[in-house]
Amino acid sequence: MERLRVEFTTEPFDLDEAPEHAVVAREVVQSAALDAVDVGPFGNTAEGSADAVLGAVAALLRRSLEAGATRVSLQVNVVGEGED
Repeated sequence: MERLRVEFTTEPFDLDEAPEHAVVAREVVQSAALDAVDVGPFGNTAEGSADAVLGAVAALLRRSLEAGATRVSLQVNVVGEGED
C-alpha cells in the first residue's frame, strides 16, 4: 500500500500555552508507528505507511476532540517514490 503524509492543526489556538487537545494530538502521532513526525506551534506533519497514518488520524481525531478541540484541520497526501 502507499505511503501517506498527514498535515494537521487543532483549534482553538492558544499562543501562551499549548492547549490540552494539541498536546494529545501530538502525543498520538509521536507514539504511533510512523517514520517521520514534525510538530510545531502552528502545524504538524507525520508520514508513514498508509495503515499507520490512517490509524493515527483516526486516533488523533477521536482523542483531540475528546480533549476539547473545536476544529481539526487535516490534509492527507500520497507520498510518491523519492518524494519527501
